[in-house]
Amino acid sequence: MSAWEVEEHHLTFGGRRVRWYSAGPADAALTVMWHHGTPNTGEPPQPLFEASAARGIRWLGFDRAGYGESEREQGRSIADAARVALAVADDAGVHTFAAAGHSGGGPHAMAAAVLAPERVAAVVSVSGLAPLNADGLDYYAGMHPGSAAELRAAQAGAGQVEALLAATEFDPELFTQADWAALEGTWSWLNKVAAQGVANGLAGSVDDNRAYVTDWGVDVRRVEVPVLLVHGTEDRVVPISQSRWLARHVESARLWEREGAGHISALGDGEDILDWLIDTVRA
Repeated sequence: MSAWEVEEHHLTFGGRRVRWYSAGPADAALTVMWHHGTPNTGEPPQPLFEASAARGIRWLGFDRAGYGESEREQGRSIADAARVALAVADDAGVHTFAAAGHSGGGPHAMAAAVLAPERVAAVVSVSGLAPLNADGLDYYAGMHPGSAAELRAAQAGAGQVEALLAATEFDPELFTQADWAALEGTWSWLNKVAAQGVANGLAGSVDDNRAYVTDWGVDVRRVEVPVLLVHGTEDRVVPISQSRWLARHVESARLWEREGAGHISALGDGEDILDWLIDTVRA
């Protein structure tokens, strides 16, 4: 693996403390902002460091409000968190960057591109969500009952989803066999950041879920920069129908459907994704 170390930093945004991260050389040819999923912290994706070092890519990331050392912001929207990403880039001395997100990080990456198209050069969303009110999308079709129950509770309010999360044990059937293989192998790093994401309680998860099913604060159909959607056909957490909807409604988007992949195992195309980013930004 790369010898990179993840550096931790802090800034104040909107009167709240934010922890952010950097990995890789400051003079890299391309900087990518990582948007983490639920319930993780925002360290950049260590499994991609070796391939990133070979391609001249630097990573930034941050804990969304309520996770890790970032102070909670109740009622935050997808757009609110995307604005924090822009502040992190400012603090890192980076003007132009790409945005990449996994799962719930996907809509946050797309929102940043809507808010600052002059700064976000390209977007990658892996296993990402579509808006709840997406016209013509049967939002919960194909979704694991546990995942659907969590989001339905979030629709009812923060208290309801918090109570559900506190009372519910993780169902291993949420992930496919391919997902479990990824979590035991290359992407075992996700186990660490997921544990860190709930170490201080459920606030981050509660606020994430509310943000997914309430007004995002941006219309992701307005993304103009190139977007790559990557989604496994067997995803039980976020069905592939959500990325298919995004591919139909975001003019600049293309979709890589990964046959047989699930929510985590869709990340197995990491090196191809990095190559797409490099080629797209340089074009």
